[in-house]
Amino acid sequence: TNPGFVVRITQAGLDYAHQQGIAVLEKELAQLKLPDISGDFRLRHVVKVHYEISRLDLRSFHLPYSRISLVPNVGLQVSISNAFAEMDGNWRVKMYFVRDHGSFDLKVENVYIKINLKLGSDASGKPTIDTSDCSTRISKVRVHFSGKFGWLYNLFHSAIESRFRKILESKVCENVVSSVRNELQPYVRTLPVTARIDAMAGIDYSLVAPPTATAQSLDVDLKGEFFSLAHRSAVPFPPLALAFPPDHDRMVYFGASSYFFNTAGFAYHAAGALVFEITDSTVVSPRNGGLCRCPYPLPAPLQLEKMYPDTPMKLRLSTPSAPFLNIGPGGISLKPVVDIQAYAILPNSSLAPLFLLSLVSNVSAVIDVKSGHIVGSLKVGRYGEGAVQGGGSGGASVRMLQSIMNIFASSILLPRLNARLDQGFPLPLPDRIQLSNILVRFHPVSGGSTQPWPS
Repeated sequence: TNPGFVVRITQAGLDYAHQQGIAVLEKELAQLKLPDISGDFRLRHVVKVHYEISRLDLRSFHLPYSRISLVPNVGLQVSISNAFAEMDGNWRVKMYFVRDHGSFDLKVENVYIKINLKLGSDASGKPTIDTSDCSTRISKVRVHFSGKFGWLYNLFHSAIESRFRKILESKVCENVVSSVRNELQPYVRTLPVTARIDAMAGIDYSLVAPPTATAQSLDVDLKGEFFSLAHRSAVPFPPLALAFPPDHDRMVYFGASSYFFNTAGFAYHAAGALVFEITDSTVVSPRNGGLCRCPYPLPAPLQLEKMYPDTPMKLRLSTPSAPFLNIGPGGISLKPVVDIQAYAILPNSSLAPLFLLSLVSNVSAVIDVKSGHIVGSLKVGRYGEGAVQGGGSGGASVRMLQSIMNIFASSILLPRLNARLDQGFPLPLPDRIQLSNILVRFHPVSGGSTQPWPS
């Protein structure tokens, strides 16, 4: 399935996320819990020594050098080098009839960690991340004993250091796997795969395929489809093939095809949201020059003045089908057909049909991103190419009724639509992510059409 919405995270974006992740991992490793250890060995192959190491306290674990790399068609790799740690604890030794105890300091240097992260998606379309491999290598461990005979016990530190090295190498990877599973995995799953917009519609941002790692970026294909909350039905048109532009300069790119926006029109049309009724702005009144109580009084057809003098009117504006937009080099445009059914409101509150006017207008849209939402505004051209039907209007001029519609569109309909568009539609962002320095561009895709790319 082609995506209606795509996300690209570049190396710069991964580097930023990596800084935050390493800070979390450093805190996790600083909380490593090491077990007490004990054992026996012979000093210079003669003296049998029994030792016990307890109350191990890891004071710090520092990760000064690390990097994240893209592994094409696999996922991500995190490499950590020259890490170091410090800890202390208590020791106890029994050697012949000699018993002693004290404290020790341990320094771990030149720690190298390599973590491979596998990316995927689950049945609900949420992203997944897991550790596919982890390896740790420690080059240097130094133990210094203090106590009455500390100088003597420092002679057999190599045996103790070897035990510490093996334990730490095992525990570090255990902690890495746990951190990915308990910290990173829950976080990536905060990416919303469905977003409720209002009482009528939502957006489906579920992944249509696992994320793809390339040499330069991490690309994610999302469904990008609006749907009606009351009744979700199949979209009657397929998504376009959507290709990524060659840009890699910014941290993150969002791409939306015309399919994304057209499913919005389809969902809101199916929900009945594209129907507007106006009852308090018009009245048929020959004494006031025709249709009035609007910004500019307009002449009413003579037949209406005679049949319904001083009678309130009701206008019902609707679209016979969902508006279909096009994306061009200059932005978004559409030519919606609008039906205007006019009624006279009779004294008994019943409605008498006056005329039905079908008009077509050129509409352009401006798109921006604000506070993590796609926002927009519409500009409506003059209505034209219309046809009028209705017995009550007689030979009423279509041009005159077009003028009426232009007044209503600019003073009533357009402000309502733009107020809704100014609230915006949420972008698929995980928790605690805010966008800055946003730029909206239009890029060509297959077939010669263009798509907007907020980056």
